[in-house]
Amino acid sequence: MPRYLSLVRIQENTIDMESADPGFEERMGALFEEMTKAGAMLDTAGLKPTAESTRITWSDGKLSYTDGPFTETKEVVGGYALIQCKDMAEAIEWGKRFLEVHPPHWSVGLEVREVEEPGA
Repeated sequence: MPRYLSLVRIQENTIDMESADPGFEERMGALFEEMTKAGAMLDTAGLKPTAESTRITWSDGKLSYTDGPFTETKEVVGGYALIQCKDMAEAIEWGKRFLEVHPPHWSVGLEVREVEEPGA
């Protein structure tokens, strides 16, 4: 069964857990539990802020390093989920349900990409 990587895209400076409604974490936990029981959820996590990260770039045969935060970037990857689904349509359905759990005043995006399996 194919695996899909869902990349959660956020505008880092506009979302904080303080602004979430009281039932947000409970709804998210229930969805993750449902996905796990369905055999879809393989792994998921949020990511630390870009202020605590470093970008490494390879260009013209040289490495360069840029410490966060990355002010030139509006949208960053704020988390991920690795899921296993029968097809892209199912992966998108889980993604849709994931986004609908979030508070309506947040702006959150999701990029769903199939994992290229070795030898495929």
